[in-house]
Amino acid sequence: MRVVIAGGHGQIALRLTKLLSGDGHEVVGLVRNPDHEADIAAAGGQAAVLDLEQADASAVAKVLAGADVAVFSAGAGPGSGNARKDTVDRGAAVLFADAAEQAGVRRHLQVSSMGADRADSLTDNETFTIYLKAKWAAEQDLRSRDLDWTILRPGSLTNDPGTGKVYLADKTGNGRVSRDDVALVLAGLCDTPASIGRTLELIAGDTPVNEALESL
Repeated sequence: MRVVIAGGHGQIALRLTKLLSGDGHEVVGLVRNPDHEADIAAAGGQAAVLDLEQADASAVAKVLAGADVAVFSAGAGPGSGNARKDTVDRGAAVLFADAAEQAGVRRHLQVSSMGADRADSLTDNETFTIYLKAKWAAEQDLRSRDLDWTILRPGSLTNDPGTGKVYLADKTGNGRVSRDDVALVLAGLCDTPASIGRTLELIAGDTPVNEALESL
């Protein structure tokens, strides 16, 4: 399986790269900073240097060509400013989906955020609200496409060691989840047809990841 990850240097993406490459899959991580190539190689992947805020869909489609799965795990990150919440968390997600359609890559995973579905009810102009609205817009765009998509909304992310046990469902309520376990779930979702066309929430729980995926 060939998997292309947008936001390849992110904490979840690097964990996902290590998991997938360890299982013998080919992983390509999109990064805009060439200094990050070594970290992706250390995780077992290949880096493709491409700025999703500057590139066009055809350039991204060239990287996606021949992929089995496209994973959008990019984000502007803390301290990036409100404008980049839109250009990355929404704009880059839309571009990546455009490119997947051009390249004929049907399986598409998008990492969103818990609370994105409440974004339209929020009226303040705080950075986190703008972030949620960008994630919600990206979700809505992906749902409109003829792709085999799955949207994953993790709860509050931690760097705690993964337990391999989660609560994965259409609705979970608020909670925390380790980045290790998010990556483990994403790896499983790459080949879980029952998740297609679904928006799933994820927090820490008591169910082993393989059982949580099977229960979908």
